[in-house]
Amino acid sequence: MEFDRTGFILYVINYEACVDFYKNILELKIMFSTKNLTCFKFGGSYLMIELDDEHLNETNHIRTKTCLRMNVQNVKALADKLTQQNVKVNYQEHTWGTIAKFNDPDGNLLAFKDSEKFEKQVEV
Repeated sequence: MEFDRTGFILYVINYEACVDFYKNILELKIMFSTKNLTCFKFGGSYLMIELDDEHLNETNHIRTKTCLRMNVQNVKALADKLTQQNVKVNYQEHTWGTIAKFNDPDGNLLAFKDSEKFEKQVEV
């Protein structure tokens, strides 16, 4: 598989404090930001700090804290390829882009993201 860009997503509960840490303590440059997500330059990659609003009130759930992200030209084609190889894929289309989430054999979260909409976010 070929990737246009790769990134890491950290799902956090203390969103504002984490954004402040990466921006002001580690001095990472912001690529773009929304209400609950800030994307930083991270070497040849990117680091997204994203509010973990799915699990804020759950006590018995193992919280996903990271995601290895790969930006690709055709999310659907790669999601279909994984499905054909018996990998369970959560394919989602949103106004901000298309993603496909899946897990490696150890349970680590990975995701494909459409390159075109990601790059448009960076341009803003």
